[in-house]
Amino acid sequence: MVQPRRLPQPLPFAQQVAIFSRLAEANPQPETELVFSNPFTLVVAVALSAQATDVGVNKATRGLFAVADTPQKMLDLGLEGVTEHVKTIGLFRQKAKNVIALSRILVEEFGGEVPDSRAALMSLPGVGRKTANVVLNSAFHFPAQAVDTHIFRVGNRTRIAPGRDVEEVERAIEDNVPARFQQDAHRWLILHGRYICQARRPRCAVCPIYDLCPYEEKTA
Repeated sequence: MVQPRRLPQPLPFAQQVAIFSRLAEANPQPETELVFSNPFTLVVAVALSAQATDVGVNKATRGLFAVADTPQKMLDLGLEGVTEHVKTIGLFRQKAKNVIALSRILVEEFGGEVPDSRAALMSLPGVGRKTANVVLNSAFHFPAQAVDTHIFRVGNRTRIAPGRDVEEVERAIEDNVPARFQQDAHRWLILHGRYICQARRPRCAVCPIYDLCPYEEKTA
């Protein structure tokens, strides 16, 4: 029987504090790069962002949200109207169907309001755990951790939050990152992974936590 890969120990508390203090100093108010105006537009934007870039989603939703920034307005726009707005995004036909379906559920079951429960959010078409956690964090200010490929990579490379899958990394962030950094932790990590600790060639020469990171294959 093949034994599961043994995970390295997370960085000790003092090192976590030092790392997140530097990330906070470099970016005191990290924000999601998706453009939204309320919890509903955030749900839609994150649902559309699967296998798409934030830049591409923002281009598509600029016109969409100008005419439909509530579930009822989205239903009034209709499937054809939504599809026309999001056709530049990958998997746009299914995503447009999901946007209409989740809008209908929000109107019929939640009084047109976005719920602040992970389980309720995950009951919406096209909304998985990561999307739900983004909404809980960015719209409702819960310290939920939305783990994507960038955070998974950074969490394991730096040993801030080692894990075999995204849910293990999510739990590792919750268990090991100091409480005062929990609210913004996933945004610091995603931005660090997107612009510094990149997949193929991390930009170690400009990394603010270079000397605190145990990653053995540094590029500088």
